[in-house]
Amino acid sequence: MPVVKLETLERTPYEGGREFGDVGAYERIDAIVHYAVDPGNKVNDGVTDLALAERGEDGLVHFSGDTTILRPVNPGRANDTLLMQVPNRGGRSVARFNLTPVAPVTSSAVLVGDGFLFEQGWTVAWAGWQWDVPETAERYRIGLRPPHVRKDVLTPTSQMQIRIQPNHHRACFTLTDQHVGDLGHHKPIPPADINDPEARLLVRDAPYADPVLISRDKWRFANDVDGRPVSDDEHIWLDGGFEPGRIYDILYTPRDCPVVGASMLATRDLASFLRYADVSPLGGSVKHVIGEGQSQCGRFLRTYLHFGMNTDEAGRAAFDGVLAHIAGGRRGEFNHRYAQPSVQPTPSFGHLFPFADLSQTDPVTGQTSGLLDRHREAGNLPKIFYTDTAAEYWRGDAGLPHTNLESGGDAELPDNVRRYLFASSQHGPGEPELSNQDNAGKTGANWFNFVDYRPIYRAALTNLRAWVAEGEAPPESIYPRADRDSRASRAEVMQKLASIPGLHLPNHDVITTMREIDIGEQTSQGVGDMPAKIRSGVYPDFVSTVDMDGNECAGIRMPDVTVPVGTHTGFNPRHPDTGGVGQLLEYVGSTLPFAKTAEERKATNDRRPSIAERYESRDAYLGEIRKAAEELVVTRYLLARDVELCVQIAGERYDLCTL
Repeated sequence: MPVVKLETLERTPYEGGREFGDVGAYERIDAIVHYAVDPGNKVNDGVTDLALAERGEDGLVHFSGDTTILRPVNPGRANDTLLMQVPNRGGRSVARFNLTPVAPVTSSAVLVGDGFLFEQGWTVAWAGWQWDVPETAERYRIGLRPPHVRKDVLTPTSQMQIRIQPNHHRACFTLTDQHVGDLGHHKPIPPADINDPEARLLVRDAPYADPVLISRDKWRFANDVDGRPVSDDEHIWLDGGFEPGRIYDILYTPRDCPVVGASMLATRDLASFLRYADVSPLGGSVKHVIGEGQSQCGRFLRTYLHFGMNTDEAGRAAFDGVLAHIAGGRRGEFNHRYAQPSVQPTPSFGHLFPFADLSQTDPVTGQTSGLLDRHREAGNLPKIFYTDTAAEYWRGDAGLPHTNLESGGDAELPDNVRRYLFASSQHGPGEPELSNQDNAGKTGANWFNFVDYRPIYRAALTNLRAWVAEGEAPPESIYPRADRDSRASRAEVMQKLASIPGLHLPNHDVITTMREIDIGEQTSQGVGDMPAKIRSGVYPDFVSTVDMDGNECAGIRMPDVTVPVGTHTGFNPRHPDTGGVGQLLEYVGSTLPFAKTAEERKATNDRRPSIAERYESRDAYLGEIRKAAEELVVTRYLLARDVELCVQIAGERYDLCTL
C-alpha cells in the first residue's frame, strides 16, 4: 500500500472529551503520512512528471504530508462514513457544516460550532495536499512535501506564471498568489536566476485584453526597502509601482520543480489507507468514504476526477461519493509542471475544456471529451454532487458543465450526478451585516451578499450520504435550464436589473468571460506565454433568470430568498477607488435591501415594494419564512432540524434592514 507509515504526532481528546449526542466523545489524531508510490502502476499515469521524479532504492517515489483525523471514540455509535475533506489552503475547517467562523490561519484548532457533523457520527479527516502551503512548527496549516523532478530532465525554457491585480498602489509583491488575503501568504516561489533575461512582466487592463510587455529594466526581483529596491528572490518590484485594477503577469523559470500532481495521490491513498488498511487508526469502522472540497478544493476534486484518480494501486475505489462545492466549471493548477495550487483567477489550465461530465465536442477547439471519460472507461466512478452559488455562474463558468456547447441547449447529466444552484447567494456564506469590504482587501461597489446558504449545504451532504450508504435516491437536480426557461445570459439579466435604483452593475464588455486558452504543447511543462494566447471563441455565460425583485428563479432558494427583504445577486463590481472599473470581484455578490417604507421607495422611484408594504410585522414575516423552510423540508433540500435555524437567520437580516 502506498501509505508506508502513519507517524502519529499527537493523539488527544477532541473538545476535552465533550459528548456529542448519542455518538459520544471524539478524539483527534495529528500525524505525518509517509507515501511510496509506484510510477509504473497504470493508475498513476495521469500524474504529470511522476515518471521523472527522484526515486528511492526501491524504485518508488517517496514523499510525505500532514493529516488530522477526528474519530468517534466508540465507532459502534458512528455512521460508518468517513468525510475526507480536502483542506482549503491548509486549513482544517468544518465551518460550512457546523456553522463556525473560519479559524484564523494562526491556529490549528478545528472549531466545533453547533457540532452537527459529530452529532451525526461522521468521522472526519484531512490530507495535506498543497505543496505551497507555508510550514510552521505549530502546524497551523497542513500541507505536502512533494517529490521533485530530477534536475537533469528539466526543460530550461519552461516557465510559470503569477498574476497580480492590486486593489491599491504598491511598489512590490511577494512571488506567490495574492488573491485570498489572510488565507494566502503561501510560500514564495523563487526564480532559478534572479537576473533571468527571459523573465517577463506583462500588463493588461482586463483579463482577456491584449498584454503590453514592460521593459526588463523597469522591474526586477527585489523587495522595497525604505522606498528603494533591494535584490530579493521572493519579491518583484516595479519602477513606479503596481497600479490599482491593472492586471500583471510575471513569467519566469522557478528554482524548484515539485511533482504537483502528487497531491492527488496523497488524497486518494490516505483515503484508501484509512478505509482498507489493517493498521488504520479507524480500525475497520469505515464502510463508506465521501470526498468533499470547497472552492479551490472543489476544483481540486474536479481535477482528481478528470484524471481518473479514484482507483488506488490495488484497483479499489477511494471515494464512494464526491461533493464538489463552489467549483463551477473550473479545475485548477494541480497537475502540470510549475503549477501553483493556490491560483484561482489566472486564465490557466484550470479554465480549459472539458467542462461537462459527458463527452461533447468543443466548437472552439474541435476537441471531443468529457470530465469523467477516464472513470467511465476504467470504473470506480463515485456518486457526485456539484453545488454552486450564483457567484460561480456570474463569473462566467458554472453554466458550462450543463450546457451543450454544440446545440446551445441543456447537456445531459450522468445518472451518478446531481447538480444544485444555491440561488441568489455568493461564494461564501453571507454575514448579517451591510459591508462592502473583506479581509482580502476587496471593496465592492455594492454591499456584499448576506444570504447564508449553509443549512441547505449540510442537507446536501446528508442526501449524498443517504445515496452512497443506503441507496436512497437524492432530490432532483435544480439549476438554470433551457428546457424550463429558467436560464438567460448575463446581459439579459442585467438589462432586467438595470431599473433597480442604487444597484451597481458590472460593465458587460469588461467582465470576465470564459474563453478557450491556447496552451499548445506545454501541458507537461510550464505555462509559458499562455496568457497572451487567447483563441477567438467565447463560451456562453448562462445564469439563472430573476423575478420582479431581481432574485434568482432557478436553484434552491433559502427561505429568506423566497421571502426576501432585498435583492441578492451573484455579482459585485469593483469599487471605482480600486481600479478595474466594471470588472467583477471574484467570489462576492451583492445585497440591496428594499426600502423600509412606501415613502422611501417612492422617493427613489424603486419598483420593488418596501418591507412595510410586504409584511405586516416581524412576526408575520417570520411566519412566512417558517412556511418556506417547511416546504424545503418536504422536498429534502433542508433538514427538519434546521427550520428554526432558517427562521433565526432570516430574523437577523430582517432586523438589519428595518432597524
